[in-house]
Amino acid sequence: QVQLVESGGGLVQAGGSLRLSCAASGTIFSINAMSWFRQAPGKQRELVATITSRGSVNYADSVKGRFTISGDNAKNTVTLQMSSLKPEDTAIYYCYADVNVGLLEGYDYWGQGTQVTVSS
Repeated sequence: QVQLVESGGGLVQAGGSLRLSCAASGTIFSINAMSWFRQAPGKQRELVATITSRGSVNYADSVKGRFTISGDNAKNTVTLQMSSLKPEDTAIYYCYADVNVGLLEGYDYWGQGTQVTVSS
């Protein structure tokens, strides 16, 4: 089993910054990619940012230039630095990992979510 533990959510004023962290632990052979998703009330879960094991990154248009994703392959961690936060960034943020638990066996894993609230 693999567990993803998130930290760093909270309440911040518009224009402020927050840093989210996620650590993966358990039976991990390798991780192909780690991502952050978010889900606002009444909306579908959406991809915010992804980083692959090779360091390739991808962002949702809505966060480009404001959010930065980074990862540490050795520690199986991913961080999302969020700046210039807007009220519309308010959501539950979920960590996701595409994990290989063996040479030919892989699964998707999700964290429990962390609340980010941006006040206007």
